[in-house]
Amino acid sequence: MSQSLKRINKFLSEAGYCSRREADKLIEAGRVTINGAVPEMGTKIAPNDVVHVDGEEIKNTKEAFVYLAFNKPVGIVCTTDTSVEKDNIIDFINYPRRIFPIGRLDKPSEGLILLTDDGDIVNKILRVSNNHDKEYIVTVDKPISQTFIKRMSGGIYLEELGKSTNKCVVKKINSNTFSIILTQGLNRQIRRMCEYLNYEVQTLKRIRIMNIKLDMPVGKYRELTKEEFSELNNLLEGSSKTYNKNSRKKK
Repeated sequence: MSQSLKRINKFLSEAGYCSRREADKLIEAGRVTINGAVPEMGTKIAPNDVVHVDGEEIKNTKEAFVYLAFNKPVGIVCTTDTSVEKDNIIDFINYPRRIFPIGRLDKPSEGLILLTDDGDIVNKILRVSNNHDKEYIVTVDKPISQTFIKRMSGGIYLEELGKSTNKCVVKKINSNTFSIILTQGLNRQIRRMCEYLNYEVQTLKRIRIMNIKLDMPVGKYRELTKEEFSELNNLLEGSSKTYNKNSRKKK
């Protein structure tokens, strides 16, 4: 019986409501109830216990959510608007449930993109302030110089976007190819950075999002493994969302 018990802060985290740290604050503030009673810090709950936060019942439906890793081909558009774009990612995958991409990859780009029906995890991964890594392999139209690597790494002001890129990790792979790790997701960021330095991107492939690596053929998808999802949750621990938790709609 004890094996089925779970700390209340872990329950709220796994349910996608908030991080464990945030859950502890809610419990300390008396905003959480278990079966109508305000619990002490560290209280454990059983599967049939009823949990409320600010009067709203919280159910752990996390296991029912879908989490897919997809190797997007060049030419596919990352949009859920199937009425506008013919070559959209939703029709291409044709998954039997309603899912949506976490972020995007430009139409001319390829590689790893995650799809889900879990809105909480989308906000945590995408919010720039959470500093989550995304790694790319890029081929350009001419030999890469050390100046190019230094400028790309140090941040570039993109006038059309009115902001500078954050410092990032850039490594030369061969004469015309480099890897780059970003924590931002600005529109056409890598292409714009290269254009600023008078380079033109020939191919751009995303090979990693946080702990999830690209390991399937182009055009194929797979579900995240239990190990991947567990590590992903650990990496997202403490990550903030982009909306007010108190305004959540019930599932």
